[in-house]
Amino acid sequence: MYGFARPYQRRFYLSLGLAIGLAVLTPVRPWLIQQTVNLYITKGLIELLVWITVVQVVLLLLETAIRFLFSFQTAWLGQAVVRDLRVNVFGHILHLNLTQFDRTPIGTLTTRTVNDLESINDVFADGLIPILADLLSIVCVLSYMFWTDWQLTLIALIPLPLLLLATYFFKESTRRSFQKVRNAVADLNAFVQEHLTGMSLVQAFVAEKREEQKFDQINKQHRNANIKAIFAYSVFFPVVEIVLALSIGVVVWWTSHEALMMKESRQGVVISFILCLNLLFRPLRVIADKFNVLQMGVIAGERVFKVLDNPDYLPETIDPLPSDRPVKGAILFEQVCFSYVPEQAVLHDISFQVSPGETLAIVGTTGSGKSTIINLLTRLYPIGSGRILLDGEPIERYDWRVLRRHVGVVLQDVFLFSGSIRDNLTLHNPSISQEQLEQAAQSIGMHEFICQLPKGYDQLVMERGGNLSLGQRQLLSFIRAWLYNPSVLVLDEATSSVDPESERLIQQATETLIRNRTSIVVAHRLSTVQKADRILVLEKGRIIESGNHEELIRLNGTYARMVRNSRHAGLLNEASFEG
Repeated sequence: MYGFARPYQRRFYLSLGLAIGLAVLTPVRPWLIQQTVNLYITKGLIELLVWITVVQVVLLLLETAIRFLFSFQTAWLGQAVVRDLRVNVFGHILHLNLTQFDRTPIGTLTTRTVNDLESINDVFADGLIPILADLLSIVCVLSYMFWTDWQLTLIALIPLPLLLLATYFFKESTRRSFQKVRNAVADLNAFVQEHLTGMSLVQAFVAEKREEQKFDQINKQHRNANIKAIFAYSVFFPVVEIVLALSIGVVVWWTSHEALMMKESRQGVVISFILCLNLLFRPLRVIADKFNVLQMGVIAGERVFKVLDNPDYLPETIDPLPSDRPVKGAILFEQVCFSYVPEQAVLHDISFQVSPGETLAIVGTTGSGKSTIINLLTRLYPIGSGRILLDGEPIERYDWRVLRRHVGVVLQDVFLFSGSIRDNLTLHNPSISQEQLEQAAQSIGMHEFICQLPKGYDQLVMERGGNLSLGQRQLLSFIRAWLYNPSVLVLDEATSSVDPESERLIQQATETLIRNRTSIVVAHRLSTVQKADRILVLEKGRIIESGNHEELIRLNGTYARMVRNSRHAGLLNEASFEG
């Protein structure tokens, strides 16, 4: 974490300097009060008493100003570090391989990016530097007390072991409680994230009561962990007050005994020591809590840096191909194998070739590996074995940014961000002009629909496109693909969830998009693949049939059976069975 504070080291060292200044000033006021009582009040020197009072007021104002500046600097430093860390964490998450998102709940990553980083802010605002400031203050106050009267200081510190023992138990108790709190917060975030995303499913199956009960259990764990921490605070702070009272009582008793035995008045020393004990116990009262803040910040830091140190991301390509190298779109899969989970292969020795400008269709039952082929082509997942070539070059030789610019993907589950239609289509790319945007929308047949919206292209879209139909969201994804003009177009189940009218528009747009462009069409609906130059039939991760529509019908195998089943289901036109 200090590495992230290095760019702000001037403020860091300024905070340390202010901490030292506060520590040095801390025992000055008790000393001045001692001098005031011993030298001026007892001797009735009123004029000098006024001046030394003015000095004390000025000193108090100076200490207040330094303490304000110290608090502001440490809080500013914490916020600056957290800002840089959050940008780094989110940037790293953006580049993680999708396997990490398959294994890690989204709510957990949200906790790492938001809640845990706030704990790191507390390390700087209430942890490391404030602890150093308190320790320095304790050292200065004790030094002054020993310098003034070492015997009385030892007498005053007799109850201190009770405080140290209570502090230790308090620190350990709250540390365990806060660890449970952090885990409970992560569980809460993950649960809420998943159920807000899947709310339609929860309501469709009338599962509200069951999910509410599950949430109640998780929330109880969060409450119980916080209550244990609150209980520790409720015990510790009264113990501190009792120990402070004992110390003050011991000082008064000892000085009173000395006064009776030696006939010597020590009012100034007594008042000074009472002030010193308050100054001593004030940091001791909170230092255990600050140690917990520091510990929780370290624990949160370990979690955050575990994300930052995660090596499962696409590294920068060594000696990449030139970014301006033209891509024709020739694709070759050679004995490609892949598994999401070790020893559970999804693809087995997949080999096929797609020539530039050719359209390849991939069909098969759910789980046969169709979408996995697309994920490997775009390097969303690393290849297990074999290789994939694009224009005769392994895809690993392409910078992944360049590769994904050349391979456009239209998914079945279209994701739209909260924002305007324009932002969702351009993805904040300033190089795309309004004219290009309208031309793409007209080609897809969506320009008139968008213009009819109250704000046109600036119409706001709800999260995940909730205020648009499935067909409209799908057509917007086609516009997005058109705008980026990829060399290879992938349609992954692009028409499986749309109404017939939207499907007709999509099929018309598809014919325009795939013209003079290598295309891979993945679909359950066979009507969308019959015009393909070649069709691959997958089953359990293997290619079992290959050919065009007529050839596969004559083969009378799996594909022909799928066509007959679709015919019986009424999903194909009569023209689908010509030949």
